[in-house]
Amino acid sequence: MDINSNRNQTVKRVMRTLAEAAPHIRDGDLLLFRRRGLIAAAGRGEHSHAAKAVRWGADLYCVEVREWHGGRAVTLASQVRRCPARIDVFAVNPRGRWTDYDRAAAARCMRLLAGCDYGYWSVLRAALLHLPLVRLFVRPETEDQAAASRPPFCSQACALADRVAGGVDPVPHLADRLTEPADLARSPFYEYRFTLSGDGK
Repeated sequence: MDINSNRNQTVKRVMRTLAEAAPHIRDGDLLLFRRRGLIAAAGRGEHSHAAKAVRWGADLYCVEVREWHGGRAVTLASQVRRCPARIDVFAVNPRGRWTDYDRAAAARCMRLLAGCDYGYWSVLRAALLHLPLVRLFVRPETEDQAAASRPPFCSQACALADRVAGGVDPVPHLADRLTEPADLARSPFYEYRFTLSGDGK
């Protein structure tokens, strides 16, 4: 399956409460947060943070690598309360088109990042590539490393989990350490499902 043809289309948002959406959120699905920040301001889209939805029994968690915290797992409900109507849920591997993808392994890899440091150096390096003069002289890296030499940032962690553990590189022409939330949003390996409204009904 060709994953190289990234989409660049406007998606109409569908609002769902967490209670409505929870039965349709699968282990390892992608969560993209819409807010202003360094990544969104310097990046290629409206999303500034990436995480994964992970289930522990009946509980649904947001597993992420976040600035000031590093790798952590918090309930998805707590994040919906903090960011109502700003968390977009994307199905991973829609309709099972990538038959070799290991969803359980990718989710486990993301869980194992809990407690890691946040990759401030990596996110700064990715942001600097957007500066006009830098873009003239530096080409983005396209090769991934099996193990990162520095702590990851949010979208780097999600891409790494799906590539290394899941077996599918969601953005094959860009190294994990330069992958931004907007790159994940455009990848056909992820498909927008709905936005969590935060109504709590």
